[in-house]
Amino acid sequence: MTKEDAVRLARAIVEVKERTVLCSVCFNIGMGERCAICADERRDRSVVCVVEDPRDIVAVERTREFRGRYHVLGGALSPIDGIGPEQIRVRELLARLEPEHVTEVILCTNPNLEGEATAMYLARLLKPLGLHVTRIASGLPVGGDLEYADELTLGRALEGRREVAT
Repeated sequence: MTKEDAVRLARAIVEVKERTVLCSVCFNIGMGERCAICADERRDRSVVCVVEDPRDIVAVERTREFRGRYHVLGGALSPIDGIGPEQIRVRELLARLEPEHVTEVILCTNPNLEGEATAMYLARLLKPLGLHVTRIASGLPVGGDLEYADELTLGRALEGRREVAT
C-alpha cells in the first residue's frame, strides 16, 4: 500500500469513528441519536430481539424475516471474565419494556456457554413480567451431515423440531 493510500485509509477510519454513535434506544451503531431501525415507524415496537453485538443485527436483518426492533446488550454474561448483569445493558432493556409496550422478547444470543447463560438469566428475569419470551432455535446447518454434528447441536435440533407441512 502506498503512503497516500495508508493515510487515506487512516483518515477514513477516524472519520467513521467520529461520525458514528450508539443509538439511544437500542444501542445499535448509527449516525444520529436513533439508528435507522429505531427510526423506522413501520417496525413492530412490540417485539424486541435481544442480541449481544451490533454485528448480530446485520446477521438477523439479512434473513429478511424479522420486522421488530432490537436491543444490543454489548456482550454476554461471563463470570470468569468479571462480566455480570451490571456490565451489559440489562437495565436499559428493562427500562424499554413498558414505555414501548413490548409483548415479546426474542433472545438471540450466541449458542455458546456465555450466550446460553445470558439467555437463561434474561428469561428468568423477563418471564415474571408477563412477557412472551422466546429463544432462537439452534441446530444443524443446511447441507450438514448428522454424523459430524456434536451431541449438543443435534439435541437442540431435536428439541426445536416442528411439524412438517403437507
